[in-house]
This record gives sequence, C-alpha cells and structure tokens, in this order.
Amino acid sequence: MARTRKTITLDEKIEKAQADVERTKAGYDAAVQELRAFLDKKDAQRKQELVKAVDNSPGSFDEIMAFLKAEE
Repeated sequence: MARTRKTITLDEKIEKAQADVERTKAGYDAAVQELRAFLDKKDAQRKQELVKAVDNSPGSFDEIMAFLKAEE
C-alpha cells in the first residue's frame, strides 16, 4: 500500500525556517553572553594579578608608571 505524503506549503516551510532561526539566535545569544562573562572574569583576574605585582614590586609607583608608559 502506498503512503500518502503530506504536502507542506511554502508558508509552513517559512514558519519552520523562522522558528529555526529564532531558536538558533537564542542559542547564539546565550553563548555570547557566557563568553563575555568568562572574558570579564579573566580580565578581573589579570587586573588583580597586576595590582599584586605592583604591590610586591620594589619600584615606586612613579617608576612603575614611567616604565609602563615608556616607548620602545
């Protein structure tokens, strides 16, 4: 016995494609937000590391700033 095939209209295909795009965009947006959170956390850790290095440095604040601003 032959199967009957459901004919999908162009409008139904468009609706399905739009739903797929919206779902994919939501996933993308969530991934971008998670990436930004990780990058912000890494940046904060690096800043803490820099402050700790400056605190433990034998040089004065002015010497450290002059070194950082020195052009090669």
